[in-house]
Amino acid sequence: QVQLVESGGGLVQPGGSLTLSCAASGSIIRIYVMGWYRQAPEKQRELVATITSGGSTNYADSLKGRFTISRDNAKNTVYLQMNSLNSEDTAVYYCYANLQTPGLTRGNYWGQGTQVTVSS
Repeated sequence: QVQLVESGGGLVQPGGSLTLSCAASGSIIRIYVMGWYRQAPEKQRELVATITSGGSTNYADSLKGRFTISRDNAKNTVYLQMNSLNSEDTAVYYCYANLQTPGLTRGNYWGQGTQVTVSS
C-alpha cells in the first residue's frame, strides 16, 4: 500500500512564504513523477508543478517565478516553496505521484491534501 503524506500548510499573510512537503511511503519500486495540484473553493483541481526523477520540472504558467518545486529521491519526498503568496493562492494543495509498485504496476497516487490560506 502506498501513502502520500503532506505537511506544511497553514495560514500565511499576503506576501509571505510557505513550504509544503510530501513524503511517499509503502511498497514502492520507483517514483517517476511527483508534483502538486491545488483546488480552490468552487474551482477545478489545477496543476501547480511537477518534477521527474531526473529533475525536469513543469509549472503552471501563472506560477512561474513564485513557486519552486524540488525533490529528494533518496527520501521519496517532494517540496513546494511558495513565495509572494496572495489570496488567489488559497486552496487545498494535493501531492501527486506516478510510481511503480511490486508486480510492475504503475499508477497515480494522491495525498489527502493540505490547506493553504492566504489572509491578513
